[in-house]
Amino acid sequence: MRSKLLTMVLLSLVVTPACASESSSATAQGGAVSLETDDERILYTLGQILGDNVASVNLTEDELAIVVAGFSDNVLGRDEQVPIDDYGPLLQAFMQGRMEAASEAELVEATAFVEQQAATAGATQTDSGIVITEVVAGDGANPAETDTVTVHYHGTLRDGTVFDSSVERGEPATFPLNQVIPCWREAVQTIKVGGTSRIVCPPDMAYGPVGPPGIPGNAALMFEVELLGIE
Repeated sequence: MRSKLLTMVLLSLVVTPACASESSSATAQGGAVSLETDDERILYTLGQILGDNVASVNLTEDELAIVVAGFSDNVLGRDEQVPIDDYGPLLQAFMQGRMEAASEAELVEATAFVEQQAATAGATQTDSGIVITEVVAGDGANPAETDTVTVHYHGTLRDGTVFDSSVERGEPATFPLNQVIPCWREAVQTIKVGGTSRIVCPPDMAYGPVGPPGIPGNAALMFEVELLGIE
């Protein structure tokens, strides 16, 4: 029974991974922890990945402490304070409800953000709602949706949080244009090789109500994209 419940919960939480978030300092329940060895850094990374998978639930600090207590009791073999067979079946509906509420709240903020960006100098908005601002004019060809492109990009949430960046990794990305989110499929076709544009993706042209780890549901995404070449 426990393995079935665990499988159900993991399937409800784990979606296509985004890039792992990076942290310059470690904290645990408000206190700093020492990360002196690679094993300790790996374990901290495990915590980050687990955190990515529940971040969309918007837990408060007190709620997170309860989650940590359940996690610790299970891992360390302590007596369970709640029968998992009784409450496990309720978990998926609870998580879904919390994620939907957070997603609805984010949609309001994202819509206002996209409207704000559309009103900035030099910005144009497509019929689909994407906001595109040319930063550097290119002098090469425009890619077609069926092309494979090589780009450098820097992706942030509306609050400036970096969720993915080939620039920070120091390595361009190459991919078929018809295999990325709709916002990219449409917007990158407007960039000439050698050019750079700032692209703001409304939620329905990005990941929609259910974002991958590190990206809230109904988030508006901002990218700065440099088109390096068409393969």
